[in-house]
Amino acid sequence: TAPQAAGVIHSDLERGFIRAEVMKYDDFISLGSEQACKDKGKFHVEGKSYIVGDGDILHIRFNV
Repeated sequence: TAPQAAGVIHSDLERGFIRAEVMKYDDFISLGSEQACKDKGKFHVEGKSYIVGDGDILHIRFNV
């Protein structure tokens, strides 16, 4: 899950996980930027139950 993936980076990220902002690597490369992914609707917000897939780029929002 997204909190477990965040915990691999640092335990505080898992403990204080709020949400993950997700885009696919292929979309990021083909569109050229995070903003372009947002503009094209390729950027989405996921909760604690999200299963991280190969090629996902995550921005972890957390509070400790």
